[in-house]
Amino acid sequence: MPFIVRTVLIALILSAIPSTASASPPRCWHRPAEAWVVDPFREPPCPWCAGNRGIDFGLQGSHSIRAVGGGVVTFAGQVAGTNYVVVEHADGWKLTYGKLQSMHVGRGDVVAGRAVVGTAVDSYFFGLRVDGTYRDPSPYLGRLRSRPRLIPIDGGALRPGPPATLSCAR
Repeated sequence: MPFIVRTVLIALILSAIPSTASASPPRCWHRPAEAWVVDPFREPPCPWCAGNRGIDFGLQGSHSIRAVGGGVVTFAGQVAGTNYVVVEHADGWKLTYGKLQSMHVGRGDVVAGRAVVGTAVDSYFFGLRVDGTYRDPSPYLGRLRSRPRLIPIDGGALRPGPPATLSCAR
């Protein structure tokens, strides 16, 4: 078999093999606002049954609610008198920010990660839909973790520690 034919065949075979280098990195998001969980995700047993299709967080006072990642606002409005913003990411994942006192974005707006989408007072809702199915967003919400460091026992000055890193439970 001539060299050029072998080269083309090898190139075709290699191009058909999926590349792991282009796979998206694991998701680990900053919380929309630092708060505590007051009502966790509870998958409803049927599409019309009761449950919690996201996470409700408690706040003390008013806080800015930030997008966990970049995307396009596909909905910004009221549902049953409550303000909601839905941001669709490039991969089709839809993230819902709800119980907002005010909305800072509108339908069609492009938002960057950590951009303010609205403000909330006392509580907010955060939900995730993948292919139209509600999923628990908890595993994707990280916590900032600092590494332990030694403290000098000779009374010397403390050196600054390394920056905190975002860590997810998954």
